[in-house]
Amino acid sequence: MSMNVSLRGDQMAALRCCAEREGLDVHDVVLLAVDEYLGTAHRTMVRQTAHEQAAKWRELMDRLK
Repeated sequence: MSMNVSLRGDQMAALRCCAEREGLDVHDVVLLAVDEYLGTAHRTMVRQTAHEQAAKWRELMDRLK
């Protein structure tokens, strides 16, 4: 799927700098950033759900010890 993203000038300059430093295309750096964000978002959601479920079932778990 194709997508257009409008970046500020400073963002584009920083992106180009990162891409050059890493020896990658700007496109590849953007894809890595998206992958990182999605992975982080998923881990955050899993952690939040685990905390909610632990709180919900804490009394039962304490009784089963």
